[in-house]
Amino acid sequence: MSVLDIDFVRAQFPAFAEPSLEGQAFFENAGGSYTCRHVIDRLTRFYTQRKVQPYAPYEASRLGGEEMDEARTRLAALMGVATDELSFGPSTTQNTYVLAQAFRKLMKPGEAIIVTNQDHEANTGPWRRLAEEGIEVREWQLDPQTGHLDVAQLENLLDENVRLVCFPHCSNVVGEINPVAEITAMAHDAGAFVCVDGVSYAPHGLPNVDELGADIYLFSSYKTYGPHQGVMVIRRALGELLPNQAHYFNAGDLYKRFTPAGPDHAQVAASAGMADYFEALAMHHGHSGSAAETGAFVHDLMRAHEIKLLQPLLDAVKDRNDLRLLGPSIAENRAPTVALALSRAAEPVAAQLAEHGIMAGGGDFYAVRALKAMGIDPSEGVLRISFTHYTSEAEVAKLTEALDRVL
Repeated sequence: MSVLDIDFVRAQFPAFAEPSLEGQAFFENAGGSYTCRHVIDRLTRFYTQRKVQPYAPYEASRLGGEEMDEARTRLAALMGVATDELSFGPSTTQNTYVLAQAFRKLMKPGEAIIVTNQDHEANTGPWRRLAEEGIEVREWQLDPQTGHLDVAQLENLLDENVRLVCFPHCSNVVGEINPVAEITAMAHDAGAFVCVDGVSYAPHGLPNVDELGADIYLFSSYKTYGPHQGVMVIRRALGELLPNQAHYFNAGDLYKRFTPAGPDHAQVAASAGMADYFEALAMHHGHSGSAAETGAFVHDLMRAHEIKLLQPLLDAVKDRNDLRLLGPSIAENRAPTVALALSRAAEPVAAQLAEHGIMAGGGDFYAVRALKAMGIDPSEGVLRISFTHYTSEAEVAKLTEALDRVL
């Protein structure tokens, strides 16, 4: 396994050469990452050379459509799925809402879905609203002390009435990585489909969805070095079973069935820049192989670097008596999204950190149910520190020193 070349990585992100950001370390990546130059270049090119209605026979239009198709083709290949099983929408929240409307038509009163209280509200609220149609909503509850989702509890919730299980790949405040393949296999054995919210996981390495076995996998490209789009993988068997939510004449195209609004052409096309970046990263580190192999290589490369940086941070905060670390204190089993419950409101503390050159956030981060379940007042919130593979050891050291000063 190669060691991540952090200098090469940071050279791919214009933000690190931006004078207005000089001297500031970015630790609110869970809210949205910096954008790589490959995406910026493609977005600029589309707006300057291709900003016409795509898929017409004249050159600017043809090239624009080809770039949109390229984004779907290459990202799908990195994730181990067919091109038409991946689609774009305005956001993951919107994509989830549309999917919930499709399930609203598919399911019958008396059938059940399972949701968790570990989720961001986007992957729990729309599903819970199906109770209005007589659908039973069962809650897989986290451990109030650790935030952990116990798979044994899920087993007790599953029966022949359950049609869908919704859970996060990892929580945006707990950070623990849930065993998606194990959970999915359990749900499938009970006859249920699975919807995985990957928004908080995908920035740390795109997963191979085919290997995970998930029927739906959702993430946000603006948190994965790209433009503000929601990316949605729906496997064919489920996508063709669910009722069409788009124009009736688009029902035969799987990637259009759950995008009722027209896509943002420029942002979809620019998303191919994410694939450019992953491939450049792999090539620089001496890897060559299929798209799925490249996706796996880059995933592991990112994770190894993040784990190396994350463990010292966890060690620095886990035993402090002036805060509570949410989630595991072992880096291997969590994303580098670290939420700290303080004895005071978190947002003013984030403002104090900003004075020391640390960009972090404080609040509930739309994880209100999770915070309440762990005994944390959402109005006080948590201090959330989150980073990705482009974060340096020096920045983590700067963060640790700033935390000592502020806390």
